[in-house]
Amino acid sequence: MSMGKAFKTIFGTALIGLTVAGCSDFKARPFANNESFVEGGQTGEPLENFTAEQIYQRGEYELANKKPEKAATYFGEIERLYPYSEWAKRALIMQAFAFHQDKDYENSRASAQRYIDFYPADEDAAYAQYLLALSYYDQIDDVGRDQGLTFQALQALRTVIERYPDSEYAESAILQFDLAFDHLAGKEMEVGRYYLKQGHYTSAINRFRVVVEDFQTTTHTAEALHRLVESYLSLGLTDEAQTAGAILGYNYQGSEWYADTYKLLTDAGLKPEAKGDSWLAKIYRQMIKGEWL
Repeated sequence: MSMGKAFKTIFGTALIGLTVAGCSDFKARPFANNESFVEGGQTGEPLENFTAEQIYQRGEYELANKKPEKAATYFGEIERLYPYSEWAKRALIMQAFAFHQDKDYENSRASAQRYIDFYPADEDAAYAQYLLALSYYDQIDDVGRDQGLTFQALQALRTVIERYPDSEYAESAILQFDLAFDHLAGKEMEVGRYYLKQGHYTSAINRFRVVVEDFQTTTHTAEALHRLVESYLSLGLTDEAQTAGAILGYNYQGSEWYADTYKLLTDAGLKPEAKGDSWLAKIYRQMIKGEWL
C-alpha cells in the first residue's frame, strides 16, 4: 500500500493509516542517539536491540499522540540502524511527513528530497514530491512579504503536476498552484496600488501591466484593468484608458470594476473602446480573436 495514501492530515482530516495497535507496549519518552527508552515500566534496552518494525511502530505511536518531532527522530533512527531496508524506505517518507506536521519545513523538504533521490520510481515518489511542494506552499504568508517562497512553491507544484499527472496529488497540486499564482498577482497589485496612491503613475502602470499580461487568469485582472484606466487618465493618455476600459467591458461587464471604469470614462467625455496601437490595443485584438482570457 502506498504510504502517501495514509496521510490525509495534510488536508486537515484525521490521521489515518497509522498502526497504533502494536505500539501499546511503549511508554513515550524522549531519547537521543543510543539512549535506551522505557518500555512496560521497566528500564529498556538500547535502541539498537529493537527491530526496525518496533522502532517504526514507536514513531507511529508518537505521531498518533501528536508528537511529530519525536516521531521524526525515531524514523530517522531506522534509516541509521537499518539502512537500505524496506523499513528504512518507509521510515524516510514518514520522517518527511512527521517533520511537516511539526512545521519543520526545511527538514521535511530535505527528507522528501532524499526519498525522491533514492527511490525515484517508487509509488510514493509522487507523495514525496508533493510534500516537498507543501514545505514551500505552507510557508506562503501575507502578500506584503517577500514572495520567493511562492515562486519556489509554484516550481515544486508544477513538478507534481507534470511528473505525476495521474497521481492522487495532481488535482490538489493544480488547485494550490492556482492559489499561489493568484498570490503573486496580489503582490503586484499591492505594489501597484501603492504607486498609484503616491502619484507615481508610470510605476503603477508597470505593475498593473504585469497582472494583465502574466496573471490574466487570476482574480485580480479586472481590478488591474480598472487601475490602468485610472493611471492612464491621470497621465492624460486617453487612448490607453479607453482601450483598458474596452477590455474590461468585454470580459467583466457585470463587475463593479467595470461600473466604476465606465463612470470614470464617461465623466471625462470618453467611452470604452479600443483605440491606438498600444500594448493594450494588441491585447484587445488578441482577445477578439479568442487568444486572450
